[in-house]
Amino acid sequence: MVQLIVGKKGKGKTKYLLDKVNSEVKTVSGNIVYLDKSTKHMFELNNKVRLIDVSDYAFENSAEFVGFVCGIISQDHDLQQMYFDSFLKISKLEDASITDVVNRLETLGEKFGVNFILSVSCDESELDENLKSKVIVSL
Repeated sequence: MVQLIVGKKGKGKTKYLLDKVNSEVKTVSGNIVYLDKSTKHMFELNNKVRLIDVSDYAFENSAEFVGFVCGIISQDHDLQQMYFDSFLKISKLEDASITDVVNRLETLGEKFGVNFILSVSCDESELDENLKSKVIVSL
């Protein structure tokens, strides 16, 4: 399952995402991974959440990003949730449609039992129609 937290830059998406992951860590039985563009939020995350700073890896496009996510999934059979902060930046989709990547994540989630929660810097009105049902918070 893919869930989207949408809103323009500076609207509070990261705060909502951090609150959500820190509350979820108390109830999930599997592992949680949090992907971000830096380690800035390291001390705001529960220590049971694995933070990955994707700036350490040289993605050139969204296909490589999806391959990276597949690698994480393949190495952790207990993975239950993945949180993506600054999704457009970390997935190299800043000036592109996110629909194909979200659909690929949806397929991966169904196959491997992983929930993806994405923070996306755009208005809900800018999303493709088929993605609007995935929005859980619009700021």
